[in-house]
Amino acid sequence: MRSTRLLTFIAAIGIAGPAAAQGWFGYTNEIDRFTVNFPAEPQIEEISWPSEYGAVFPGRVYTAKRGDAVYSVTVVDYRDSENIHLARTNSTEADSAENYNYWVIDVLAAVDYAAQLYRERGGEVTFDAWSHIDRVPGHQLQITGDDGSRSYVGIFMHERQLYIADATVPAGSPPQGHFQQSLGFVDVNGDRVRYDWDEGFNMIRSRGEGTGPYGGIDR
Repeated sequence: MRSTRLLTFIAAIGIAGPAAAQGWFGYTNEIDRFTVNFPAEPQIEEISWPSEYGAVFPGRVYTAKRGDAVYSVTVVDYRDSENIHLARTNSTEADSAENYNYWVIDVLAAVDYAAQLYRERGGEVTFDAWSHIDRVPGHQLQITGDDGSRSYVGIFMHERQLYIADATVPAGSPPQGHFQQSLGFVDVNGDRVRYDWDEGFNMIRSRGEGTGPYGGIDR
């Protein structure tokens, strides 16, 4: 499969390369450090992500469509969480980052919070469970909308970046687990990251360099 590597910020945000409209292809983004299978070249949108604890983080949404089906990967950058929390003007003593390190809690709770936002959208949740990709822990959801549409969602945190893979397809479409399961994470060299567990159930990188799913925060 072809691999599209976005090597600069301009390439990541600007005009997309030749569309891969003829079929699914492997898309690799070295700016936000992920890889996934898309049915077409994705459109990219910058967003602001309000967190569970009142901070706002930058992010991007990568979206590709195939007919009425929509495939997206949302990446939210929590890497500057401590400074963002310290700069908040809406904090109280109870959630002060300076006194209680709520920036750490915000990172650790980000996957669960994103999953809860999906549950609150409505529809019937038919699958709701812990999951992992290349030993990066996360959560998967399947939700049937009132119109019969189905959403297949995978949510993961890797090195303080939150990744949400979402395939939403019309009623009657076949299962789309292949999309959320194609999500992976790459290092600064563009190589796919994979972890393993040692005898104490600590996560260790089996290839490349890195500080772990939570960017050095123990969970």
